[in-house]
Amino acid sequence: MRDSQAGPANAVAAECLGILAEQAAAYVEVAVANIGREFPSLLLHMMREPDDFPARPAERTPVFYGSLDWHSCVEMHWLLVRLLRLTGDCVPGTKIRNLLDAQFTADKLAAEANFVSSAYGRHELPYGWAWALALVHEIASLDDVQARQWLTAIAPLADALTKGFLDWLPKATYPIRYGMHANSAFSLSLALPFAARQAQAGRPELATAIGDKALGWFADDTDYPGRYEPSGYDFLSPALTEAELMSRLLAQPEFADWLAAFLPGIADGEPAALFIPAVVSDASDGLIAHLHGLNASRAYCWRRIAESLPDGDARIGPALAAARTHLDAALPHVTGSDYMVEHWLAAYAVLALT
Repeated sequence: MRDSQAGPANAVAAECLGILAEQAAAYVEVAVANIGREFPSLLLHMMREPDDFPARPAERTPVFYGSLDWHSCVEMHWLLVRLLRLTGDCVPGTKIRNLLDAQFTADKLAAEANFVSSAYGRHELPYGWAWALALVHEIASLDDVQARQWLTAIAPLADALTKGFLDWLPKATYPIRYGMHANSAFSLSLALPFAARQAQAGRPELATAIGDKALGWFADDTDYPGRYEPSGYDFLSPALTEAELMSRLLAQPEFADWLAAFLPGIADGEPAALFIPAVVSDASDGLIAHLHGLNASRAYCWRRIAESLPDGDARIGPALAAARTHLDAALPHVTGSDYMVEHWLAAYAVLALT
């Protein structure tokens, strides 16, 4: 939340922090259970010869083996570190730290670095890789003695991910705009805080590469057809994730003008499809269940957009109202839901609330 943003945005921020304080302990329990749950496990593996089967998940990736798939397990670790940093006495800090101490060892994280550098780990590009960089950034933001030990242990993974992004971005000629894992805007936005921290430390290459690529892809976009959203399996809004990314890259006046050209009807609640939460008909269907995440990620994007507009902008009110509406739709399903929802949705709830 920008300090300069007064009034309604601050009220929503306070409301969200109150919800987070109430729910943080329950979210921790979900994350801990997910991290330790090795099966069921969804692995992508190309067989190159007979009997070429993948190793058991915990042997293949000894840190991020739970929570159904690699990227969801990364998200659950991110959630624990973020809650440890932001919610203080609302969460069982000793329990979280003991778990992360056991997970974030040099040997285990070296294996994770090897995984992301392999052909199999490339399947997690860009989404899982971006969440992993978000995790590294969150550990660095925690910045206590224990976190600095974790940061040292995870450095080889961070280096491998950075190299991977720097190798990939020049080859990514076109953005991917649909609302699932490959969405380009969301992953670049997730990676940006880590990249900015690297730039502050004298290593600007990743931040420059992300900024140049994103502006090349999106700076000239106008009249985005948001009325066609959502697609049936979306957990991200192509329109709103792009706008959220541009809010990070453009100065406030420039972003306000860019947004007016990109989604010109926001002040009037248009396109209506972006303001109406998605309906989830079957949460046990892993793809249909994505729509719960769409509601949470839309709430996050609408908040970020509102925070990035000038005080008094007519679009702030509709954006914040949309954020509240989408939070109301998403949050009841974070805990106590089908595993196809519970193995990942808490991360998006925490993202939206913080």
